[in-house]
Amino acid sequence: MAAPDRETLLARAEALIPVLRERAGETEALRRIPDETVADLVAGGLMRATLPARLGGAEVDYGTMMELVALIARGCGSTGWVYCNLASCTFKLALWPERAQDEIWEGDRDALLTGNLIFPCGTARRVEGGYRLSGRWPFGSGIDHACANFFGAMVDGADPPEFRILLVPKGDYTILDTWHASGLRGTGSNDAAVDDVFVPEYRTIDAAETRHGAAPGNAVNAGAVYRLPLFAMFFTWVGAVVLGIAEAAVEGYVEATRTRAAHYSGQRLAEFGTIHVKVAEARAAVATARRIYLGNCAEATAIAEGGALPDAETRARYRAEGAYAAKLCCQAVDLITAASGGGGVYDRNPLSRAFRDIHAGTAHITQTWDPNAVTYGRLSLGLETDNPLL
Repeated sequence: MAAPDRETLLARAEALIPVLRERAGETEALRRIPDETVADLVAGGLMRATLPARLGGAEVDYGTMMELVALIARGCGSTGWVYCNLASCTFKLALWPERAQDEIWEGDRDALLTGNLIFPCGTARRVEGGYRLSGRWPFGSGIDHACANFFGAMVDGADPPEFRILLVPKGDYTILDTWHASGLRGTGSNDAAVDDVFVPEYRTIDAAETRHGAAPGNAVNAGAVYRLPLFAMFFTWVGAVVLGIAEAAVEGYVEATRTRAAHYSGQRLAEFGTIHVKVAEARAAVATARRIYLGNCAEATAIAEGGALPDAETRARYRAEGAYAAKLCCQAVDLITAASGGGGVYDRNPLSRAFRDIHAGTAHITQTWDPNAVTYGRLSLGLETDNPLL
């Protein structure tokens, strides 16, 4: 099956928005996305967006992927989050040794992969031919649907510290039913545990190899998108979910408020000056966030297509500005939630879900302002980075 082009992918993602909105309540009740939704993502070719072109994938750029994830998140924040994780892990596999890629993709070009890249949660002990991995990781979004998982771990005894990412098939880890959350309830972000499992060398890479455009997989997947520094660009995946949630919430509020009347006075809310200010600020915040996210994607892509890589300060800027954009999106949803009054607290009001989901989304390390601001501020002032993954 040939991969759809950019415009077809965007059209298919947009067509799913009403379907995902209808399933949003079911998704929350299940605490994971429904199997029908997974089937829709696969059938629409959306799971091949980040698959290498040499394997029939679309190999889209970061900006296009942001737009796709944001569209899915407009329909359902939880589904957008899971799609983000699955698509980003397809992308990650393209950086692995070709043998690892073949093990997954020779049998199924639409194979679903997830990941938990929280390195201190796991330990990888060097042994002959590979590593023995142990640990327990939270936040395995979409893990119930995946055939394999990327785990981040610290290599035991390594000096300086070594951050290694290990690909583990589903039968070698245990999924723990822990995901009972206030926001993004339908993501199935359960814990996963590994108990002294052998992982061969070819199914692992040093995280440092993702920084310089020279990962093992770049030998066969040489496109510019795969050469960009992975952790510097990771703000785009999660940021797209935050953006999509905010855009849907703000536009939904604006549409509803055009005809809504105040319960006590009967006046049209659209005539209140205070509402005008909140609507203007919320829309401006979301539009600004979109420009920040996509502008940095376009800048990074141009650098890579020119044969270079973003320098250290630019990488830190991408992460900080991504977190700032997320902050703007969250502020926009907070504004319209406050303006919605008592009606906004009902579960039947999509704004209630958006409020919970966006606060959960902006808790992600790539969308949290303070740590990303510290890194950018340090580099701006000529100090060394405090984030070795960048």
